[in-house]
Amino acid sequence: MRDLTRAKWIVAKGILFLILGLLSAALLIAGAPNLRAGALLAVAIWAFCRFYYFLFYVVERYVDPSFRFSGLASVARYLIRRRAKLSGPQS
Repeated sequence: MRDLTRAKWIVAKGILFLILGLLSAALLIAGAPNLRAGALLAVAIWAFCRFYYFLFYVVERYVDPSFRFSGLASVARYLIRRRAKLSGPQS
């Protein structure tokens, strides 16, 4: 699959993610319309955003500046390879 390079399609993709998130949140709140459900949803969204930031900013800047991640799959491959490299051959 090719990378997106046209600004129009990148913006469209971002808007679709926003719509998907808003629709999902609205359906979750509609299913359990109370303060607790709303608060837990807000905390989950915040935590996942921080985790995403951690993976793509903190790891690239401070853990291994030589590696550039292109998505969650590349992060997983990197971590698996790094773990195998650190553990070395088992005798």
